[in-house]
Amino acid sequence: MSLSFLKDRAFLREMLTIAIPISFQQLINASLNMIDVIMVGQLGEASIAALGLSNQVFFVFILLLFGLTSGMAIFTAQFWGKQEIEPIRKVTGMSILITSLIALVFMLAAVFAPHVVLGFYTKDREVIDIGVSYLRIVGLSYIPVAIATSYIATLRSIQFVKLTVIATVSALIFKTILGYVLIFGIGGLPALGVRGAAIGTASGWTLELLLILIFVYAQKTPLAANPLTFFSFDVTFLGRVLKTTLPALANEMFWSLGITTYNAIYAHIGTDSIAAINVNATIEELGFVVFMGLGNACAVMVGNRIGAGRKDEAYETVRRVVILSVLSAWMVGLIVVSMRDAVVNLYSLSPEGEYNVRMLMLMMALVLWVRMFNFSTFIGALRAGGDTRFALIMELCSIWLIGVPAAYVGAFVLHLPVYYVYLMVALEEIAKAFFSGWRVRSRKWIHDLVSA
Repeated sequence: MSLSFLKDRAFLREMLTIAIPISFQQLINASLNMIDVIMVGQLGEASIAALGLSNQVFFVFILLLFGLTSGMAIFTAQFWGKQEIEPIRKVTGMSILITSLIALVFMLAAVFAPHVVLGFYTKDREVIDIGVSYLRIVGLSYIPVAIATSYIATLRSIQFVKLTVIATVSALIFKTILGYVLIFGIGGLPALGVRGAAIGTASGWTLELLLILIFVYAQKTPLAANPLTFFSFDVTFLGRVLKTTLPALANEMFWSLGITTYNAIYAHIGTDSIAAINVNATIEELGFVVFMGLGNACAVMVGNRIGAGRKDEAYETVRRVVILSVLSAWMVGLIVVSMRDAVVNLYSLSPEGEYNVRMLMLMMALVLWVRMFNFSTFIGALRAGGDTRFALIMELCSIWLIGVPAAYVGAFVLHLPVYYVYLMVALEEIAKAFFSGWRVRSRKWIHDLVSA
């Protein structure tokens, strides 16, 4: 494993210019999400479980948006490498249109059928009732979230990362403060509990979109044009983009359904188990901070290089980022193990719940490096290089042929504790690492889509 590339200052400067703002944004997001769970956690395990399961709906929703917008960003990054602005605007228009339609479906389900949605995860009536009150409010913000996500994906791919960071961080801070005030009834306001958290979240996501639009036009970015020009694309161009993008969308849909199936299995083990999973998820999100920056920086740099016709540089970029990600994952894993006692002291959990959290954090630390290898190769290489169909097949097979059956056997056949079921699920990550590593080395994932 050669680390000589660490002397390449130009590479490190470009990577860090993209990675640091994204990691900072993710750090603030993860930290404030953890604060949300801590605040709601003072209301008891049922409230923690309700918040976590309600957020599973948003999790599926945001992953579908991520699949679509990251698929579209393959094109915007490559067009940016060729310095062609008009196609970037048209791809952004496609993204806004399709993500808004997806958001409309999720909004209708969250607002008008929340009992049905939450009933998939748990039969605990208290958890469902609390979750319904949260979901109906947050669902109203799904369309603003969809539009904001489309803009953020394009701005990142053309290296206007700082604007997205300022908008998102400002919105996150606002939603946390408003949530705190409304959860506990500060300043004479009524204590709304979980509904207060929902109002804060919905308000924050709406503010994010408003700030992004203000920054886009105030800073005269390439997207500062008449919005109607975004939708002037023809059917042929739309079909060309969707041919690559739809596999990425399907990839995220089936992956998110797999993850939500895991959480349904965890929830059926017991309320204390899903509460522990939700606590562990906040730590995972914090642990992913570095890797979100590295993976997304890799994707932007690879796309720009492929668009500019520098395919060998694209491959070398992936190799370097994978090495950095694995080394960072080992260090983060050690930190996670060392902070287990400090984490459980932040929550009001039963003794069994506390033990579950400690063990889940240990299991997470053990497999983190494999997951980060996969994230770097998947986002930074396969998807950025337009190899979305291979990625889809690999994801489908690993989750639905390995991960979900392993979770089911562990929970319902072997009756294992939730932390061992979590470890069994990691078998799919090991299989995925083998195939993604082989694909990256073959270089068959590199596709120049904008010169076709």
